[in-house]
Amino acid sequence: MNFFSELGRFAIFMKYVMKKPQRWNVFWKITFREMHNIGIESLLVVVLIATFTGAVTTIQTANQLLTPSDLFPTQLIPKFVVGAVVSTSSILELAPTVTCLVLAGKIGANIASEIGNKKISEQIDAYEVMGINSASFVTLPKIIAGLIMIPSLIIVANFLLIYGGVLATKFTSALTLDDLVEGARMTFHVEYVKIMLIKSVIFSFLITSLSAYQGYFTTGGALEVGEAGTKAVTKICIFILFFDLVVAQIFLGL
Repeated sequence: MNFFSELGRFAIFMKYVMKKPQRWNVFWKITFREMHNIGIESLLVVVLIATFTGAVTTIQTANQLLTPSDLFPTQLIPKFVVGAVVSTSSILELAPTVTCLVLAGKIGANIASEIGNKKISEQIDAYEVMGINSASFVTLPKIIAGLIMIPSLIIVANFLLIYGGVLATKFTSALTLDDLVEGARMTFHVEYVKIMLIKSVIFSFLITSLSAYQGYFTTGGALEVGEAGTKAVTKICIFILFFDLVVAQIFLGL
């Protein structure tokens, strides 16, 4: 199936997904359950990845910028530049993009497999027979939960990336905590946080909607369910990187 046919089918699918839920009490009950599955169960992964990534980024940046070389035998770059690089890259790129690429593999594959299993076991057909909008019933709570919890995870990841940098200053003599904090404060802009939040909302929608779409149109058996999860993660990663470039060009392009 070519790109435009796939895009059209996705648009029609989202048209049905965005319809008003028929039973609000059931909708919110499912949404809160999905918030737990998407947010709470992913928290440990985000904490570990963000903390270690922040520490490694700080150590490597300090090594590259502050270590004398044959070309520059003396240190020409102020130490606070390391803090500026770590802080800015964490807010603009590491927190939203890297975190969502990781969550695409966890959340996206789970959603695609769950809905794919419902499709091949004819649960989706059963919803339709009962007069339930199956596309909205199985997808909309996941999208709402993702739009709430994934940006929250990204905010947590941003703080932990900086905290990882703080921990790294204790293991390297090239940089002190004061240098890191000074650089982070000097280059902080509120606009960077706005860009991070915009990315987080876009990426959250991509993760939940594309994985649900891939699972909803699964055909075959258990093997195809596994393939649906793989295809969902692949598509999500591609679109995250594409929209990452688009947002950067719109807000930061010269």
